[in-house]
Amino acid sequence: HALLGSKIFCNRDIVETQQHYRSRWRSIRILYLTMFLSSVGFSIVIMSIWPYLQKIDATADASFLGWIIAAYSVGQMVASPLFGMWSNYRPRGEPLAVSITISVAANCLYAYVHLPTSHNKYYMLVARALVGFGAGNVAVVRSYIAGATSLAERTSAMANTSACQAIGFILGPVFQTCFTLIGEKGVTWEIIALQVNMYTAPVLFGALLGVINIILIFAIFREHQVDDIGRWCKKINTEAEENDDVVQATQGNIDHIAVVETNILFFVILFIFAVFETIATPLTMDMYSWTRKEAVFYNGIILGAIGIESVIVFMAVKILSKKTGERALLYGGLLIVLVGFFILLPWVNKLPSIQWEDLKNNSIPRTTFSERFLPFWILQTQQQPPNSTVEPTGCPAVQSWCLDTPVIHLAQYITSDILIGLGYPVCNVMSYTLYSKILGPKPQDLSQIPV
Repeated sequence: HALLGSKIFCNRDIVETQQHYRSRWRSIRILYLTMFLSSVGFSIVIMSIWPYLQKIDATADASFLGWIIAAYSVGQMVASPLFGMWSNYRPRGEPLAVSITISVAANCLYAYVHLPTSHNKYYMLVARALVGFGAGNVAVVRSYIAGATSLAERTSAMANTSACQAIGFILGPVFQTCFTLIGEKGVTWEIIALQVNMYTAPVLFGALLGVINIILIFAIFREHQVDDIGRWCKKINTEAEENDDVVQATQGNIDHIAVVETNILFFVILFIFAVFETIATPLTMDMYSWTRKEAVFYNGIILGAIGIESVIVFMAVKILSKKTGERALLYGGLLIVLVGFFILLPWVNKLPSIQWEDLKNNSIPRTTFSERFLPFWILQTQQQPPNSTVEPTGCPAVQSWCLDTPVIHLAQYITSDILIGLGYPVCNVMSYTLYSKILGPKPQDLSQIPV
């Protein structure tokens, strides 16, 4: 940041007034909300993307689902440094408002991806990439909070920030669950060709929240800066030399190895949770023969319960970290997540029910079957009448793993959910807290992890 000529002027004689203190914390709380809504933008449709993708474009497969999920993160990765540089030169309210506007527009685009007569999956890909691009404001949010809090306040503030982000990740599917009551057909607003159903209502709700967020930023958000001991500071964009009270942010005292390690650590933590949350719907549809609506509804309930668990964990983490330290809690959180994934391994001998539709269409060559599966196939094909119009359920036979991978028992799945929901928030908060402390009070717009 020093290379940009930006300096921070801290007056040692001025004590922060109550008015300044209240304004500073109002601004921080507005950014808590921004962080929460940014995460909700990712997860509010995560449970329904796969069934919606199957519904609007028959050419889409599970591999393309992976690209759609990744598009959000790619968009965020590209946008984060851009918004970070913008906030170095201009007031942070500008990149925040623009980024949220992009997210609102992208959510509206997602609501219309069913309209084109072909290539619908690519429109969905673009919509999710733009939602991720708008979520690049996370770097600006974290940078502001790090600079607007004293060292004594920072651990709690960063914990609250991470809590809002993680709760947004977890509670987004809960909003989706509520909208399953609308059903797959829903209602259509003919004038604007808008179809409101269980797949589009969540993104429209997200767009509405984004508009409210923009209004709050313009109405309430103000920029503030304090140093490590809470003295009022003012950022000066100039190359000129100031007096001894000018503290220029430099990087000479930063442990760069620790910075790299914490970035890798957070990548692993978020990767674990993103994979878990992403595969929940297709996994349960394949393993337990749930319909599209059932998978979205039941997984939303499960993640809603985990969200309540996470809120309790976040409250406990801030208390425990003062007694045990961040590192000990981080180790414990990683161990809990590891145990959660170990439990998720298939242990029983029962195979999943195979989707009858694949056999009816003769899409699977007989040469793919081994003799030991013949009784199983015969049993499965007798479960539905040949002319049934019911949505096909079960594990698609085109997925080779369906033929030899045992079912994950529902109790295993729920237990794993509970453990991962316990370990993830601990790891999330502690990794961000350590990262912020390593960087110190320097402006962090270009340093914060873009997720």
